[in-house]
Amino acid sequence: MGFNMRERLRSAGIEVTGFDRNPEVSDVPSLMELVAAIPAPRLVWVMVPSGVITDSVITELSTLLEPGDLLIDGGNSRFTEDQTHGSMLTGKSISFVDVGVSGGVWGLENGYGLMAGGAAEDIARALPVLDALRPEGERADSFVHVGGIGAGHYAKMVHNGIEYGLMQAYAEGYELLAKKDIIQDLPGTFRAWQKGTVVRSWLLDLMVKALDEDPGLETIDDYVEDSGEGRWTVEEAIANAVPAPAITAALFARFSSREDNSPAMKMVSALRHQFGGHATKPSGS
Repeated sequence: MGFNMRERLRSAGIEVTGFDRNPEVSDVPSLMELVAAIPAPRLVWVMVPSGVITDSVITELSTLLEPGDLLIDGGNSRFTEDQTHGSMLTGKSISFVDVGVSGGVWGLENGYGLMAGGAAEDIARALPVLDALRPEGERADSFVHVGGIGAGHYAKMVHNGIEYGLMQAYAEGYELLAKKDIIQDLPGTFRAWQKGTVVRSWLLDLMVKALDEDPGLETIDDYVEDSGEGRWTVEEAIANAVPAPAITAALFARFSSREDNSPAMKMVSALRHQFGGHATKPSGS
């Protein structure tokens, strides 16, 4: 995803120097040389897996960046980690912004939905980059400054929780239709929902694409991973006494997928692969 974002920024005329552990896609061999290559004051965007990896990269960058630089975490970090990182960097006069990013493997072509958390002046400084990443059109249709540090990732967490529920609903409908002998054109049924119906969506479009590529989902196992954000959403719902039965049930359905053979969970796995490039398990593995 970060590689595609680099390409989208470059196509918008923004000069980008990127570092990746894979030397085939990296512009520089180390984070130290990345910082040296970027003119001050720097804007550094971190786009790596959440958790320990993000923490280690931000910690290392905190020793290399200088006062006045701006660091953006665009991964799927938990909002509480943002607050820790923000405090650490602020103590070194380095600004910090968290940005929830949605768009998956399609973002290079279509643009990314962006949810930012941080100080208004830091968001304003990053706007040229954010505008280049988002889809064309009204900024408010694809970008929001949600609030202070952590707010961007909190919004993205809830976004992904909703995504869990939507995928589960489509997948259960798929299984129900597949089980009924009077349904003779299952892929065509979903295709006919793409225009004019109240359930039309990009996820539905991707569902049709998945069925075009593998009509019986025969190559996909029903084991579905969860990235963590669904769990965090449920935990926040509990902490704030907010009923979230659909999201919670969708999360638990992913747990059950690791025990049972389920056509519905095959569809969830197929959808995750379609929009995010998430790995699927081969059938029978």
